[in-house]
Amino acid sequence: MTRSVLTVNDLSASEISEVLDRALETKRQDRRQSAELAGKTALLIFQKPSLRTRVSFELAVTNLGGSALYLSPPEVGLGERESPEDVGGVAGRYCDLIICRTFDQSNLERLAASSGVPVVNALSDWEHPCQALADVLTIREHGGTSGRTLAYVGDGNNVARSLAIAAAGEGMHVRLASPNGYELDSASVAEATRRATESGGSVTLMSDPVAGVSGADVVYTDTWTSMGQELEAKQRLEAFSGYQVDAELVGNASANATVMHCLPAHRGEEITDEVLDGSQSVVLDQAENRLHAQQALLAWLFD
Repeated sequence: MTRSVLTVNDLSASEISEVLDRALETKRQDRRQSAELAGKTALLIFQKPSLRTRVSFELAVTNLGGSALYLSPPEVGLGERESPEDVGGVAGRYCDLIICRTFDQSNLERLAASSGVPVVNALSDWEHPCQALADVLTIREHGGTSGRTLAYVGDGNNVARSLAIAAAGEGMHVRLASPNGYELDSASVAEATRRATESGGSVTLMSDPVAGVSGADVVYTDTWTSMGQELEAKQRLEAFSGYQVDAELVGNASANATVMHCLPAHRGEEITDEVLDGSQSVVLDQAENRLHAQQALLAWLFD
């Protein structure tokens, strides 16, 4: 059976742990070169631009002994110039793996159904599972996960969705502080809660960012206006007033709290320069860990 990772739910809590254990071991030993993808070709189909996602995935494939081909947004026209079924059917004949960064989650599902090879979600409007793997890996490195509190402040978006489910499965107490109308959806909350129940964690939704970060071990935020939401920018700036992660807000967290952001950041909006560049920030560790987590995931897919 072909393994694909289109959402965090495609990985059980134990499988996430297995992937992250492998990532930690490889990183600690600085053992990046291996041969799990020797002779294999990965096709990167991107509808959205990227720095971290493209570089980390191309390096991960290369480090595993494979080769990577990149297709930029205009080159395929996924879902417009060509249907996901046609793209998947053809790509599956040429390549051994598809890594897709897209808008519509259904594009991924249709690619996976037609390609016959593993498909990895490199970001969609619904989820960002590989970011969540890197995030949990980073939290493990900075104090551990089980029993600790993660406060996410901001939009209940794709990053929040993947992060909540992955962190809850690691036994974290996840708090999600969002303005009314921008909360994480109930189905995702239910899945995160199910995993938290099994792991000893918890999931709490709230609207007060101060209460959300109070005593937290990790404070996380993401941009308020993601790609494709530019027409909502003014409305979102007004809605998220008071949700900026600044020094005053972080001061309510644990004294040793770490600050996280998946990048790119809209400096001066969801987070201040002082916090993003401050001593509690681990954003560069997060960015680096995209490589380690994704390399481990790709190796796991071909075990």
